[in-house]
Amino acid sequence: MVDFAISTEDRMIQDTVRKFVDKELIPREREYIQRDIKGESGFLPLSELRQLQRLGKEAGIWGIDCPETYGGLNLSPFTQALINEELGRTFIKFRFGGTAPSVLYLVNDEQKKEYLLPYIAGERQGAFALSEPGGGSDARRPRTTAVKQGDEWVINGEKTWISLATDADFAVVFATTRAEDGTEGVSAFLVDRSLGWTATPIANMGFDGTSSLHFNNVRVPARYLIGEVNKAFNLAMLFIYRNRGYNLAPKNVGAATRLLAMALEHAENRTTFGKKLAERENIQFMITESEVELRAARLLAWHAAWQASEQQDFRYAACAAKYYAAQMSNRVVDRVMQIHGAMGFAKETGIERWYRDLRVERIYEGSDEINLAWMWKDLQSRRTEIGQM
Repeated sequence: MVDFAISTEDRMIQDTVRKFVDKELIPREREYIQRDIKGESGFLPLSELRQLQRLGKEAGIWGIDCPETYGGLNLSPFTQALINEELGRTFIKFRFGGTAPSVLYLVNDEQKKEYLLPYIAGERQGAFALSEPGGGSDARRPRTTAVKQGDEWVINGEKTWISLATDADFAVVFATTRAEDGTEGVSAFLVDRSLGWTATPIANMGFDGTSSLHFNNVRVPARYLIGEVNKAFNLAMLFIYRNRGYNLAPKNVGAATRLLAMALEHAENRTTFGKKLAERENIQFMITESEVELRAARLLAWHAAWQASEQQDFRYAACAAKYYAAQMSNRVVDRVMQIHGAMGFAKETGIERWYRDLRVERIYEGSDEINLAWMWKDLQSRRTEIGQM
């Protein structure tokens, strides 16, 4: 039987993160709203991120998914989901320090010294370069190519919608390669920015901070191949399913929780035509319907995280959680804006910022359609039975 009882230790971690968000992040929102109004960047600069990560370390939250070998807490996916839900209660994009993308824990010892350890220490910044123009979520067939020439790989192509690339000094790049036996597949490389790739920021609807990366005959020493030639597809999907299941889905739950609290407070204080909004049945239904959807999304996210913690195949659960939580948060923010009326549309409240930022949740790390298509194949093949938990 699935048991979602939260342990005493997890409660303590959850409470610590909640206090951190309430004290260190939410009070900064007003400043970033004002920056946005002035036309300045609404992002948390790297210098401020590092400062906040140090405060998080002082509070005992450091390396949440990092093995103890490297000084991390090595928390379970379920505990990480609880942390990410708390972080989702603010639109400030923050992540605790002392961690690294999952693929970096799988590189060889020499690569760990050069990339993993400095990343964990906050001395190096990296980007995960998978998505491409026209290719989107099709990770099996990247148009970016890497051709072996002597002791080097020559990379050509373009990546797009890459997060954290503006400040990155290296990227994990996925490219189509050909093995010695003539077979083609996907390989991954550690590529320093100093080798010649460039990044162009993409202006978009929200503040997701993405860029396009350009590779024009970038020559990479052969020792920076990750693992084996043509064997990197699963490395990419490991990163993606982790994000879907117990990173993005819980953050959407956290966002909806905060937004509904704002809606409830506004409804209890706003009077129109002699009645508080909270006394109007249509407003009551908007909030309670949203709260039911929030609970459903939370259980889906917790289920995916629980399966991952139990080392079960959580891919279907991750797709379901990511799909539903993204849909739910977009419905909720729309209702919350409607409840606030014109004030919700104004930048001052921050609701319109949530409205813009949450829209991309239905697109990146697997769009709604990609997740549904993947789940359909699983159901049709009977790899997952209908209603199976």
